[in-house]
Amino acid sequence: MRTARGITLLELMITIAIIAVVSSLAAPGLNTLRYDAQITATVNGLLHDLLLARSESLTRGEVISVCKSQDGSTCANAVPDWRVGWMVFVNHDRDEPPQRGNDEPILTVSQGWPGGTISSNRTAYSFRPSVQGVVNGTLVFCDPRGSSSARAIVISHTGRPRVSRRDSSNKPLQCPAA
Repeated sequence: MRTARGITLLELMITIAIIAVVSSLAAPGLNTLRYDAQITATVNGLLHDLLLARSESLTRGEVISVCKSQDGSTCANAVPDWRVGWMVFVNHDRDEPPQRGNDEPILTVSQGWPGGTISSNRTAYSFRPSVQGVVNGTLVFCDPRGSSSARAIVISHTGRPRVSRRDSSNKPLQCPAA
């Protein structure tokens, strides 16, 4: 007697149907996981750069600025959204809004985030070694899911950034209309 090797067409069809059902149930959860990972990485990247700017300002005793930058070497203050990227540099001439001169060293550059929007109530942020009174602001990160999944970095008057799901007035975050 010979034993059968392989599977029948019926068994194959049932297996494919089960895989299709399980995949359709898992897909929305995987999409949420992907969006959460992207927004978390972007928020943490900019938070790290703001903390670097604050720390370097105190260490060097100079103004350190964080501004939007499309090319990684000049500030793009006219660009409305921070998603294009940003850079941190030593602002020797203390100009406001900051513009990087050729003699001002770049500390770090980020390529930005094409997966969503990053809006702010400030054009740029400049950290000073002593008085920080003009640093405060809020950066709001929004992905395609909208305001319910938005995150923010709120920067206090002393220059301390923190991550939040609410704005500085403790109101829910608002994403720009698509």
